[in-house]
Amino acid sequence: MILSERRVRSAAARVQGATGDEQLARLIWSVVVEPGDGVAGALVAAFGAEEALRLAEEGLADPAVVRAGLDGRSIAAARARWEPRLDGALATAAAVRAAKAGLVLRTPGDDDWPSQLDDLGPHAPLALWVRGEPDALGLLDADRTWSAAIVGARAATPYGEHVAAELAAELSAEGVAIVSGAAYGIDGAAHRAALGAGGLTVAVVAGGADLVYPAGHARLFAEIARAGAVVSETPPGTTPTKWRFLARNRLIAALGGATVVVEAGARSGTLNTAGHAASLGRPLGAVPGPITSTTSSGCHRLLREFDAQCITGAGDVLEMLGAGPRTVTRPADPSPEEVRVRDALASRGARALDEIVRRSGLAPRDAQAALGLLELAGTVRRAEGGWLLA
Repeated sequence: MILSERRVRSAAARVQGATGDEQLARLIWSVVVEPGDGVAGALVAAFGAEEALRLAEEGLADPAVVRAGLDGRSIAAARARWEPRLDGALATAAAVRAAKAGLVLRTPGDDDWPSQLDDLGPHAPLALWVRGEPDALGLLDADRTWSAAIVGARAATPYGEHVAAELAAELSAEGVAIVSGAAYGIDGAAHRAALGAGGLTVAVVAGGADLVYPAGHARLFAEIARAGAVVSETPPGTTPTKWRFLARNRLIAALGGATVVVEAGARSGTLNTAGHAASLGRPLGAVPGPITSTTSSGCHRLLREFDAQCITGAGDVLEMLGAGPRTVTRPADPSPEEVRVRDALASRGARALDEIVRRSGLAPRDAQAALGLLELAGTVRRAEGGWLLA
């Protein structure tokens, strides 16, 4: 049995999180199956990962199939899929590569396992490989913090990237963790804005967590790993494929307390994430765009046909997360007096109150009051001889 092979155990001992037989069995399962394999999920749910692995290797007798609620045909098909990967050498290679890359294995029952993944039932991940801070994954748990999935087109417009960045930054400032897929376009804009705001962000990827895809996001991946986490259910070294991207989307939807689609074409893979969010009962929002924009046609379809909520700002997302009707606090527009005082100042060369009064046309009392408010806002500062623009 693979689980008892010395080479597998020796390699796994170097991977943080792969300490017990159950964790080691889940490591092996992550190598054996493709993401979201419902037969494997049902088998592990019925018997535990260790016993399920033994049954899979021995051929699954009929009583085991019945207990797992599976039929003979589905289990035969699953066995045919699994058999080529029921190989200790593959598990050993994955563990060695994970240790070299500094990846951490996380499994259900760990303190930092996000419980909302359990909503995926038999299609929940059997284990997760984490690059970065495992605690960041645990912070996504619905009982610990709010999280929002911000997703959209790779070929995003400047409008879409601007909206994604604004949403992510403002939500991060409110303590909301940002989940996305680290792709070009909307995903990248959301991650960068969250990092820039000092917030928590987690990237869920379709290939191994030790890889960088797309290659142009190498720096972004490193920054996410420093401040948050890069997460995958596929073992290290796994190549991202179209199927794995689609399977990955269910994790993004499950980890987000709400999902927001910023831009999406009519056939965008992002709509797959929206479908998972809807099937999980997660709130779904979409950002409207120009009716002539093909990159917003998918969003408009979500608004028209799938009862997605119209997102015009971070306050709408907070409301979806259960914060109640709310508007994110923005700096108040300056008063006419403040505008006139600001126009009367320079960034170089301090000006005394008398000169500010002459230049602004305000009474000294009004100019003094406006200066006080502008100083509180950080717009002006005192200097020797008067006031300067900050």
